[in-house]
Amino acid sequence: MNRFQQKKDMRFIICFLFLGAGYLPGSAQQIDQNDNFRKVSALFKEEKLLKLSLHYSKTNMLDFTNDSTYLNSKMVYQFKEEAPNTLEIELRARGNYRKKNCYYLPLKLKIDKEVAVGTPFEEDKKLKLVLPCLKSNKANDHVVKELLAYKIYELLSPYYFQVRLVSVALEEDMGKKKLDHDLMGILIQDDKSLAHDYGGKIIKRRIHPKSQDALSSARNDFFQYMIGNTDYSTAYQHNEKLFYLDDKIVPVPYDFDMSGLVNTSYSVVSAIKNKPLPIEKVTDRLFIGFERDEAVFQEVRKDFLAKETLVFDMMDRHEKYFNDPKELEEAKKFLEGFYKLLKDDKKFENRILKKARTKLD
Repeated sequence: MNRFQQKKDMRFIICFLFLGAGYLPGSAQQIDQNDNFRKVSALFKEEKLLKLSLHYSKTNMLDFTNDSTYLNSKMVYQFKEEAPNTLEIELRARGNYRKKNCYYLPLKLKIDKEVAVGTPFEEDKKLKLVLPCLKSNKANDHVVKELLAYKIYELLSPYYFQVRLVSVALEEDMGKKKLDHDLMGILIQDDKSLAHDYGGKIIKRRIHPKSQDALSSARNDFFQYMIGNTDYSTAYQHNEKLFYLDDKIVPVPYDFDMSGLVNTSYSVVSAIKNKPLPIEKVTDRLFIGFERDEAVFQEVRKDFLAKETLVFDMMDRHEKYFNDPKELEEAKKFLEGFYKLLKDDKKFENRILKKARTKLD
């Protein structure tokens, strides 16, 4: 038994004693829906919308930042019912595709340790911030639908990135003038923070999907099929990160704006090694996961079906964040199609079991 497992077992015993005494500790430890202990920081404890204000020049972000270079900036945040607070932060642009194709840049935020002390960001000093890609009347709803994808995976897997929905008042510096944008965004936990939560490690090298944990890999592939996403690869860590967690190699997905669930105007079906896939639009599902023992697939199928109500309840809780309720209804209808297939033995066999890949193409 490794040190982390011993710590987990001890936490379980302590929690059991507390619960047996009728007491639920209010610490940052919680048991999630998969009975897996993980650390939840103050930032990610709530679903409530977090209000942020940012200011930057897009030109400067593109010209003067890279993977290791940041620009100094400030962020105003309003946590719970507190008065707004201002933090000194560092910002950089990220995402090669979005740098070239999007109006709004996805960002990486970094906060110095001394600055973060006593704030909700004390345990999350590095964060990704997803913003809409294009100027559109549906742009903010697309972000909320992408958040739903993260929250769905949180219900289905014990291993996931923690996320928080935010509203962002963005002041864009355009030389002599400034533009104001009211945006929705997603704060995403940093990779190292996720690894730390589980006492694990980040894996940076390529590992064949068949060498990854079978249950975790199948669960990830089912989820990607569920949301209609082909824009991922666990083998090449495209929109996936690999971690060594609980003595196994686990893929954890992110970045779902190309999925049929989100269904943005710029979404396109991906290709595998430049070979087009046999579907025309992202709302046409195609299973691109790898072959496993059928018992593994059936176990994942059973678990997904057992959590169907939880998925739709979670989506309903986020209805208030949509500008157009029809966008939520469209997303729910899309997922209903997945569950109908999952309940049909013949369709499940033909569209998932028989489509599973046996090799990297």
